[in-house]
Amino acid sequence: MLEDRGLSYVVAVPCSQRVHPTTAAGGGIDVRADEVIAGLAPQAWSTVSTGAGAKGPRVYQWARAAVRPLAGPGYWLLARRSLTDPTDIAYYLCSAPARTPLRELARIAGTRWAIEESFQTAKGEVGLDHYQVRRYDGWYRHITLAMLAHAFLTVTRADAQKNDHARPQS
Repeated sequence: MLEDRGLSYVVAVPCSQRVHPTTAAGGGIDVRADEVIAGLAPQAWSTVSTGAGAKGPRVYQWARAAVRPLAGPGYWLLARRSLTDPTDIAYYLCSAPARTPLRELARIAGTRWAIEESFQTAKGEVGLDHYQVRRYDGWYRHITLAMLAHAFLTVTRADAQKNDHARPQS
């Protein structure tokens, strides 16, 4: 859905990240991310699901504010807040085509969880985090072998589950 215009990204930032809002309230000065988001109208927030998680659907409220870019349109400060605790807010800086909908930015930000889950699984199953770095080449070999083992186990597990579903019940 994102058209090619160079580097598009969604990256998590701390609440203390300084941005330049494009609104008149920003006045052309840099402001903390939490201050920009606190100034948004209540109707700026939309409830969006970013997919299924380990504990069920990941549903949050999302909002964005335009920030002054380094070049061109399509730069935002994106915020995600919990439905149960509105004070629990995460912040992201985004660059994407100007027509990118909020739902798409939220989906992209939500893909981070799948990546983190993969790393946690690799740490538990194949010892991804069991190397004490002494030299780059040793670390590189360890990481490569661990990720290869993780990929093998993932494919084997998926194949076994597919065969279990295809097998007739007796």
